[in-house]
Amino acid sequence: MKILLVDDDNFLRDMYATKFSQGGHEVDAVDSGALALGRLSQGATYDVIMLDMVMPGMSGLELLEHIKKEFPDQPAKLVVLSNQGQEEDIREATEAGATTYIIKAESVPSEVLHKVESLF
Repeated sequence: MKILLVDDDNFLRDMYATKFSQGGHEVDAVDSGALALGRLSQGATYDVIMLDMVMPGMSGLELLEHIKKEFPDQPAKLVVLSNQGQEEDIREATEAGATTYIIKAESVPSEVLHKVESLF
């Protein structure tokens, strides 16, 4: 899989990028929604766009909405990976186009890898 990983937390971004790379996947990791949209506007396509909900500048919810509006032909599954686990957060993300919602605190990195791979 080709994955775009969007998370402003350097440690978590690097940890998940390493885990998915070790699993044989190609990972493009960025620290903001703006950089993610930049990759998409350059014509990059992904199998999965994995994003955090709480980021400075542009929230994950706003990023989901931008992707759906500006890149309707982007084939990626949109996976939220966040510590925001309230029902309202999950509902809003799903309504904005998220394929699935994974709560970081409830899954170790190997489980996140398995959950994302199981989407295919």
